[in-house]
Amino acid sequence: MPNVGYRIVGTIKDIEGNCNAGHKVGDKIELDGHDSGGLCGFFYHDIFPYIIMLQFGGSFPDTWVEDPDVMEFECPDRTNAVKIELKRIRY
Repeated sequence: MPNVGYRIVGTIKDIEGNCNAGHKVGDKIELDGHDSGGLCGFFYHDIFPYIIMLQFGGSFPDTWVEDPDVMEFECPDRTNAVKIELKRIRY
């Protein structure tokens, strides 16, 4: 994959219950369109479009977000909700 100028780092911010993938609060995961970084497949599938958007320089309108380089998501498993922050970092 060509170097497009951004890498995406996910940080586990909160866990309610038990993460079935074994993640702990504070874990950092490098993610991209080809590598789930060990994130649970269900969660990776859920946030994949946003990973791609961030990786290739896309963003939402400024009125929708405080910081176009940071997004937060929750795992689709509502019983064991894991919250992740995705951060776009320029190479």
